[in-house]
Amino acid sequence: MDDFDLMRHDESQDVSLKEAFWYWLKLGFISFGGPAGQIAIMHHDLVEKKHWISEKRFLHALNYCMLLPGPEAQQLATYIGWLLHRTWGGIIAGGLFVLPSLLILILLTWIYLSYGHLPQIAGALYGIKPAVVGIVLFAAYRIGSRVLKHPILWILSVAAFIAVAGFSVPFPYVILSAAILGYAGSRIRPAIFSHAASAGAQVESSSKAIIGDHTPTPDHAVFRWPHFFRLLAAGFAIWALAFGLLIWLFGWQATLTQMGWFFTKAALLTFGGAYAVLPYVNEAAVQTYAWLTPGQMMDGLALGESTPGPLIMLVAFVGFVGGWTQQIFGSDSLFLAGALAACVATFFTFLPSFLFIFIGAPFIESSHGNLKFSAPLTGITAAIVGVIFNLALYFAYHVIWPAGWADKLDLFSLMATLAALTGLFYYKIGILRLIGGFALAGIANHALLA
Repeated sequence: MDDFDLMRHDESQDVSLKEAFWYWLKLGFISFGGPAGQIAIMHHDLVEKKHWISEKRFLHALNYCMLLPGPEAQQLATYIGWLLHRTWGGIIAGGLFVLPSLLILILLTWIYLSYGHLPQIAGALYGIKPAVVGIVLFAAYRIGSRVLKHPILWILSVAAFIAVAGFSVPFPYVILSAAILGYAGSRIRPAIFSHAASAGAQVESSSKAIIGDHTPTPDHAVFRWPHFFRLLAAGFAIWALAFGLLIWLFGWQATLTQMGWFFTKAALLTFGGAYAVLPYVNEAAVQTYAWLTPGQMMDGLALGESTPGPLIMLVAFVGFVGGWTQQIFGSDSLFLAGALAACVATFFTFLPSFLFIFIGAPFIESSHGNLKFSAPLTGITAAIVGVIFNLALYFAYHVIWPAGWADKLDLFSLMATLAALTGLFYYKIGILRLIGGFALAGIANHALLA
């Protein structure tokens, strides 16, 4: 360790909690572009511009977050905030990453449900839906191009697609099977499953960072078993108290209670990012609980793509629509029902993400990535490519044949989907520009047919 790293560690108070607060708040309002865009923003700001953390330490934290269920960009913000300013730093960083998006989605969903019948809004949503199909297909391609580097991984991806599309195998079983196969495969053919562990291994270290490559681990980040069990107990107590309160106030069968239970399960299964858990959320919210329709799910995905924050914030839309349609407080309190349901869905979705960081990050700080951690992720991500492709076909069917196979296809939606794919693949159009352009196209089409 050199003297400069020690000096920077001693000056870590240069990043005050107040300064960090304002940065994380700003990030919450500008974090567009999905996890890749959000991680790129943090890398530019924290590694290259502010020098709060070195590239190697940044990637070490990111690799851990990618192994976890949940939104990796939000967890990365929580990790860095925790590393800089202990538990409160993590709560502030992770919370402000989500809070602006929650408030914006509550407002937009209320407008959607209250005024969605207006021609302009209906036309915009009609135009956006084909763009969403293209975005999901592009997500499957983007993830697949990074992961499917070997025929074995292609076979795993195709098997996952067949399991979900052909045999309706529940999403959790697909994830668990993929993780087991990934770990088992690493024991037989480690080279196939080792690429995730080696990502970023040759990155040049930064000696300018406050938390540099050789900066000693802060005392609060040192792994200790008693601290681990205390945090585990505290996390479970917070969850049990919140969930028990829902049962006490509304009963087990109530909509809010069922949302709390479902989104807890979803939070523990969101390996591979938001697109990976969308099939699970769609299956439950649309088919099992009937909180919303397939068309509304696609509208929610469009809103999620066009607002800051992690895409998994779609759960706030699902919660709001579910609370509204179920009229949990009666027909005169629809906004209150929707807003509270959105908060319930968000709380139970993100609580595990904070606990994963506070409980597991000290262990990660005292270790380095290795194959036994990365191989299950590689297997899961390979399977998720097939799952996402199935989701894209599901969306495409409801957009291009809105009335079913027996009716004629929607020619505008078909052409718009092809145009969206062309824009994403060949012209590298950004998500926000794509959605904005197709919203205007939908309004224009609606006006011409009126």
